[in-house]
Amino acid sequence: MDAPATLEAVERAVEAVRGTSAFKPEVAIILGTGLGGLAREIKVETTLPYEKVPGFVRSTVESHSGHLLLGTLEGRRVVAMSGRFHRYEGYSFAQITFPVRVMRALGAKALLVSNAAGGINRMFDPGDLMVIEDHLNLMGDNPLIGPNDSALGPRWPDLYNCYDRDLRALALEIGREERLRVRHGVYAAMTGPSLETAAEYRMLATLGADAIGMSTVPEVIVARHAGMKVLGVSVITDRCVADALGPANVEEIIRIAGEAEPGLTRLMKLTAARMAP
Repeated sequence: MDAPATLEAVERAVEAVRGTSAFKPEVAIILGTGLGGLAREIKVETTLPYEKVPGFVRSTVESHSGHLLLGTLEGRRVVAMSGRFHRYEGYSFAQITFPVRVMRALGAKALLVSNAAGGINRMFDPGDLMVIEDHLNLMGDNPLIGPNDSALGPRWPDLYNCYDRDLRALALEIGREERLRVRHGVYAAMTGPSLETAAEYRMLATLGADAIGMSTVPEVIVARHAGMKVLGVSVITDRCVADALGPANVEEIIRIAGEAEPGLTRLMKLTAARMAP
């Protein structure tokens, strides 16, 4: 799937899901690197391997599962991607974002998305959670390039209030109530899989980025194109400050993401429960 999604392709995928379950979700969730624990909090009614859904590709990242989950989280009906796709895996933006189209067509009107990210802001510590207030798309591409199917969204979608201000305020309030280390800031996305150079970290800091990662932005653009509200949360897994840089340790990054998982799970659960219908 190199061209943007069409209504027909989305309907085929929805039909495959509906052949297994008539469940209609309110909220879609995408679980990022080392952050799959939230899936265990969902009272799952139906589990579908990605290969059973037309148009879904296979996640090749070791720390990612590959299942679509339908069930309830704190009483809220949800559909969750346990494992996401990335550009660095060789997939097109259309393939990466197709599941968002399907989750929207299944009924979800909001998207909660998480990721692991490097902290560019000097005030951020590994293990902090960052509510995304805006993003920088530095991936060199956009999932909406190509013919537009107006049945899926407008030709020129506005990204004003891209990360919904009410959801951000709610998440920050919950973070304070739960005494979690919750920050807020701008997320920059680059393709990877190589980590950035010190010069690139300096550039990102100059541009106003607070955190850097390799995902999320394509899915968010498509979610907004489809009219979904979005909340994004990053787990800060390491410091990416140019003048204090050391060798990266991917195992340590995944370990920190895992240690931050309970806090992220609480934040996402309570946000899902308390957000407006």
